[in-house]
Amino acid sequence: MSELRKGDELLLEVTDLNNLGCGVAHAPDGRAVFLAGAVAGDTVRALVIKVNKTFAVGKVLELVKASPDRVDGYCDAPASCGGCVYRYLTYERELELKRELVTHMFRKAGLSDVTVEPVRTTGQTMGYRNKAEYPITGGKTGLYGGFYAAKTHRVVPGEACSLQPTIFGEILHTFCDFYTKKGVPAYDEETGTGLIRHLYLRQGVGTGEIMVCPVINGRELPHALEFVGELLQKHPTVTSVLVNENKKRTNVVLREIYHTLYGNPYIEDILCGKRFRIAPASFYQVNHDAAELLYGLAAERTGLDGTGLLLDLYCGAGTIGLSMAERAGEVIGIEIVPAAVKCANVNKTLNGIKNAAFYCGDAANAQGLLAPVECQRGTLHPDVVILDPPRKGCDAQLLHFLASRNVPRIVYVSCGPDTLARDCALLRKLGYEIGPVTPVDLFPRTGHVESVVCLTRR
Repeated sequence: MSELRKGDELLLEVTDLNNLGCGVAHAPDGRAVFLAGAVAGDTVRALVIKVNKTFAVGKVLELVKASPDRVDGYCDAPASCGGCVYRYLTYERELELKRELVTHMFRKAGLSDVTVEPVRTTGQTMGYRNKAEYPITGGKTGLYGGFYAAKTHRVVPGEACSLQPTIFGEILHTFCDFYTKKGVPAYDEETGTGLIRHLYLRQGVGTGEIMVCPVINGRELPHALEFVGELLQKHPTVTSVLVNENKKRTNVVLREIYHTLYGNPYIEDILCGKRFRIAPASFYQVNHDAAELLYGLAAERTGLDGTGLLLDLYCGAGTIGLSMAERAGEVIGIEIVPAAVKCANVNKTLNGIKNAAFYCGDAANAQGLLAPVECQRGTLHPDVVILDPPRKGCDAQLLHFLASRNVPRIVYVSCGPDTLARDCALLRKLGYEIGPVTPVDLFPRTGHVESVVCLTRR
C-alpha cells in the first residue's frame, strides 16, 4: 500500500458527515479524509491537500455520484463563507444529524438512558437571522462586505447570504456603494489604518424596525447626514442609525461608545406576545420564530400555573422570564451585565408587568448570587429555576448551590449539547431526575442546535 501524500488524487466514497459540514471518507491506508462540500453517500474524486499522522484533508474535484441526501442551489453565496455547513444536505437529514449529535453528547457523559426527542423546528431555513455583522473591505471595484472565510480574515462577499433577510443585503449594498463613491477607505487589520470596519444590522421581526450601525476606526462617520438621507429614502423601514466607535486593534466588533445619527439608540420587537427593547449590544435570539418555539417549550416544562416563584438566571434583557410572567406568581431575574439588567427593567415596564424584578449578580459566584435580592427580602425559595447560560455551560458551584437549596425544578436551555450533558450528569449526582431532552433548531443549515430539558428534584 503506497503512502498517502499531498497532491494524490483519490476516488473516495463518503461515509459520514460531521457537524462542521465536512464529509468523511477513508483513504486506502485507513486514514480519515475530511472533504468540505461532500455529503455522506457521495462518491467523489478528490485532491489530497493536507496529510496528518491520523487524518487527511481533501478538496473535491468531481462529484462522481451524488448521495440521495444531497441538495444543491440553497445559497448563491460562495461556499467558502463557511456559514451553512449543511447547505448541500436535505433538511430532513440535517435534523436527524442534530438529534444524533445531542444523543452522542449525552451518551458520552454517561447518560445513555436519557431520551432525546426529535428536533423541533419552524421549518423556516432561509432569511431567519435578525442580526448581521458584516466585515467591510476594499476591492478593485470599491468597498464590499460579507463574512470571513473559515479560519481566515479574508472577506467573502455576503450580499446574497440565504440566512439573512433580503433587505440586509440591500442595505449592505447601499452602504458600500455610497462610501465607495465618497472614497472613504475600509479598515486594514494589518496596518490599523482606514476607517470603515463593519456594518452591524438588527431587525425587529415582529415590528419591522431595522437598526443600521456602521463600526468605524474613528469618532465621526464622514458624510453622515447625506448617508442617512439616502439610506432612509431607499430603505424606509430603517428606524435607528448609530455609529459605533472602535479604534482598538482587536477582533471584537463592537466597543462601548455609540453615537446616534437618527431615531432611537434601540429598536423594538414583539416576541411571545411581549414587546422588547433591543439595544445594539443586547443579547437577543437571532431566530425570532424559533425562539418563540423554544421559549414555549421551556414555559411548558416549568409546570407553573399562575403561582410560584420563577428564578431566571443568566436572564439577559429578561426575554425568557417576561415571556413566562403570566405563568408565575413572581419572576426574579439575575444577570451579570448591568446594561442588560437596566434593559430588562425597561422591558418589564413596556409590558406593564408588575410581578417581575431584575437584579445584577454573577452566576459564577454561587454563594453571593442571591445576595442583592435576599438582603432586601430574606431567603428565597424558588419553585422553578430557568438556566440559559452561555455555550460554556454552568459553573459547577452554581449547580451545587441550587441542589443545596432543594430547588424542585430546573429548566435548562442550552446552545451547547456537550456542556448541557455534562451539567445534567452532575445534577443527576446531586439528586435530580432528567426529563426528555428536546432539541430545537434555532440555526438551520449550521452545525449548531439549541436544547431544553427539565430536571426534577428526587
